[in-house]
Amino acid sequence: MKSIAGFAVIAAVIAFLIVLTASTFTVQQTEQALVLRFGDPVAGRGLITDPGLHFKFPFIENVVYLDNRILDVEAPKQEVLASDNNRLDVDSFLRYRIVDPLKFYQTVGTTERANSQLGFILNSAVRRVLGEANMTDIVRDNRANLMLKIREQVNQEGGRLGIAAVDVRIRRSDLPKQISEKVFSRMQSERAREAAEYRAQGSEQAQTITAKADRDVVVLRGEAQRKADQTRGEGDAERNRIFAEAYGKDPDFFAFYRSMQAYEAGLKPAETRMVISPKSDFFRFFGAPNGQPAAPAPQPAAPR
Repeated sequence: MKSIAGFAVIAAVIAFLIVLTASTFTVQQTEQALVLRFGDPVAGRGLITDPGLHFKFPFIENVVYLDNRILDVEAPKQEVLASDNNRLDVDSFLRYRIVDPLKFYQTVGTTERANSQLGFILNSAVRRVLGEANMTDIVRDNRANLMLKIREQVNQEGGRLGIAAVDVRIRRSDLPKQISEKVFSRMQSERAREAAEYRAQGSEQAQTITAKADRDVVVLRGEAQRKADQTRGEGDAERNRIFAEAYGKDPDFFAFYRSMQAYEAGLKPAETRMVISPKSDFFRFFGAPNGQPAAPAPQPAAPR
């Protein structure tokens, strides 16, 4: 009897633990929970957002956990035709939050199914919005406003799923590979043409500058030569004036000075050979310092 009673106590404890375990559940800080009774939300306490330990009726109620954080949806890259007929490969993504857990559970049930549907919704919104804009607005000028429009359209369609788009971003918007190669080749040709044009303009400017510099050099040299010749002429005139004045004051000294200069220039050692009579007028100062010919010696008187 004691063994039967002990077994009953153990069984009762086990049953109590099972019931207790089935009656409690824990909500994490990153979660929100839906309490369902036979698949329908429990009135008054169907949604639980407070983290901690909570209770439910065992076996007739079950709990569905949904993420309370911001979730991401990566849309596959797609080709979009802009309003100016330019094709772009667009890579975008979406961040969303579950704002109506019951509607979310009733429409999609799981995050995986929600991500799949949101991917299609995001792609459709991207095509519609970017199809009304030109490439310049998409790539540079109006990108922020376009992303706001895409988010509004995602919210309009995603509201029936119980979600709200927090942010929509266009990660990249590039030309397709084939078009990019053609554009790159065209840009290379254009840059090569511009470079050749700049080089030709530079060569022309260099030739112009060189010709002007050469002309200026010739003009400056001519002006300098003119001034030098003028100064040299003025010096020669002044020299001649001084010589003439000196000659007028003392002709004998002037003749002597010029003869000394002629001796110095004409009679250089080891370089000069002259075939000339010693009685030439050139050597007149050798015999007489005053340059006058010596008086003839007196002849002796004839004997008587």
